[in-house]
Amino acid sequence: MQDMSVRIETKELIPDKEWIIKNGREKIGSIQKNKRGYILTKQGQKLLVKNLGEYGIELPQKKLESSISIPDQIYDYPCSSKPFDPIFNIKKKLPIFTKSKKSKSQFCAGYYIIQFRKGWVKSFCPKLITLERYSYKGPFKTELEMKSELNKINKL
Repeated sequence: MQDMSVRIETKELIPDKEWIIKNGREKIGSIQKNKRGYILTKQGQKLLVKNLGEYGIELPQKKLESSISIPDQIYDYPCSSKPFDPIFNIKKKLPIFTKSKKSKSQFCAGYYIIQFRKGWVKSFCPKLITLERYSYKGPFKTELEMKSELNKINKL
C-alpha cells in the first residue's frame, strides 16, 4: 500500500518524452518514453514499464484548448501571428498582411520555397519584399505541400 503522506507529482522536462518524479520538492526519479513503453528510474534502478498507473504515477494531461485552437489565417493560408490589414493581391496572387496596426512591413501568409544563391529554402510567412527580390514558389496552405514541391525541385 502506498503511504498517504507521499505526494508523487510529475513534471515534464521534454514534451511527451521525459519527466521527473517529485515528492514535494524532492526529486525521487525520472521517466523517459521509448518505443516499448517507459523507462522508470528510481533509486538508481531502471525498469521498463508499459503502464505507469500500476506504479501510482500519472503523467500531466495535455490541454485540449491548444490542440483544438485554429491558427491565425487569412484567405485559408496560415499566418505566423495575428494578421492586421489582410489583403489578397490579385496581380501577384499573394495573401498579404502586417503584424500590427502601425507596421509598414508586409508579410505573405502561407508556406513558400525561395531560391537564394545557395539554393531553395523553406519559408513560413516571409516578408513581401523578399518575394519581390527572389524567385519563389507558393503560397502553399500546408507545410506538407511546400515540402513536396521542394523535393520535386531538388530532384531536377
